[in-house]
Amino acid sequence: MKLKKNLIAIATLFVAAAFMSLRPAEKVITEVNGVTVINTTTLADDVEGYAGPTPLKIYIKDNKVEKVEALKNDETPKYLAIIKRNLLTKWNGLTAKKAATQKVDIITGATYTSESIIENVKRGLVYYNKNAKQ
Repeated sequence: MKLKKNLIAIATLFVAAAFMSLRPAEKVITEVNGVTVINTTTLADDVEGYAGPTPLKIYIKDNKVEKVEALKNDETPKYLAIIKRNLLTKWNGLTAKKAATQKVDIITGATYTSESIIENVKRGLVYYNKNAKQ
């Protein structure tokens, strides 16, 4: 009986893995109404903040960063709110090339999350500079 339950559990895991692989992957670069959007979900899936990955969307128009937006993550809402106010705007208005090398200070009290956000932005902009039609 125990063997049968184990086999069922293993089969269930294989089926679940198969369905997960059929899911469409997040596209890294898309165009929406003349704005290029870089999604760092897969570009920086190894970069973690305090509570895990901190994926972003970076919006670029006319080769300038319009905004950086945090995607779903598990960071502490209190600290994420501070980061949204004080960090995500640091690249706005910069050319993609300048923004990719911009030195940005971390937010005190949210060091890991800040470092993760900064690395996500850097990877996203490096990807844009290499792959986008400019």
